[in-house]
Amino acid sequence: MASEIGVTVTQHLLSQQAQHGGATGAFTRLLNELILSAKIISREVNKAGLVEILGFTGERNVQGERVRKLDEFAHDMIVRRMEQSRQLCVMGSEEDADPIEMPPHAEKGEYVLLFDPLDGSSNIDANVSIGTIFSILRKQSQGVDYQMGDLLQPGFKQVAAGYFLYGSSTMMVYTTGNGVSGFTLDPSVGEFLLSHPQIEIPSSGKIFSANVGYWDYWNEDTRAYLDYLRKPGPKKPVYSCRYIGSLVADFHRTLLYGGVFLYPADSKDPRKPHGKLRLLYECSPLAFVVEQAGGAASTGKERIMEVSPQELHQRVPIIIGSPEEVALAEEFFAGRRPRAEGA
Repeated sequence: MASEIGVTVTQHLLSQQAQHGGATGAFTRLLNELILSAKIISREVNKAGLVEILGFTGERNVQGERVRKLDEFAHDMIVRRMEQSRQLCVMGSEEDADPIEMPPHAEKGEYVLLFDPLDGSSNIDANVSIGTIFSILRKQSQGVDYQMGDLLQPGFKQVAAGYFLYGSSTMMVYTTGNGVSGFTLDPSVGEFLLSHPQIEIPSSGKIFSANVGYWDYWNEDTRAYLDYLRKPGPKKPVYSCRYIGSLVADFHRTLLYGGVFLYPADSKDPRKPHGKLRLLYECSPLAFVVEQAGGAASTGKERIMEVSPQELHQRVPIIIGSPEEVALAEEFFAGRRPRAEGA
């Protein structure tokens, strides 16, 4: 695979398209529009402090969270670009309460785009890595117009998913169900170049990532699992806690180094009884990526990819990362703690 280093993301997409005889190129055109949006967002992120688009707009999104100016810019940029793609029938955004319909006279396509325009935006002012998460589905209903069921599809029906990471460099990591590839934006030529071919997550790691400030809000199973990770044992390492507070950044590190990221339900916090992260915009797309890299993603009781969405902004608890750590968490949540502690 070393000879592939330097391949552009467009070349990579076209090579994958060539492997599918019935491919029309519509998906490649769709993803290229999304890539262009990310390049523009990356540019604005890099100069955000200079153009006064940091800080709050004064509005609140559907989650009740204060909307930052850069959030709003990223959302609007993706919507405007993707409306012109002619490949979508509808979109859904973590920042918008309702489905985003195509303009009345726009040509509609056979795909659905779900996205979190700027994940980790609470860290913008601190210059911490943030990102864009996306999920692409194929329209299931008949006719030109969309049905709500086209958006509310379980994760295993995704045709592509991934994220853009805006950090010390800008990266794109994505899957179409044939492994996971990572690309780094070369600003000198304005292209994403293949830098991480065939990413595979280690089967286990030595890092766990969780906001332990919520320890008192978690149930007994969650605390017992993290206690197990933190304590030394004859057959296990002591896990280090690494938590950035930006999902894309925490997940990206977990994907490359192994270990586990979790955002469990808060048993004592009425605001987050089902967890904080959104199934369609964050959990399902990252679950698709991690599974294609050899990892796992679970609610603690159920595979994330098999959760059937009931609403557009549904939240779920998530445990995601190396397969051994996720399987161990499921043992704790199934009440098999003594067996896990004796491993």
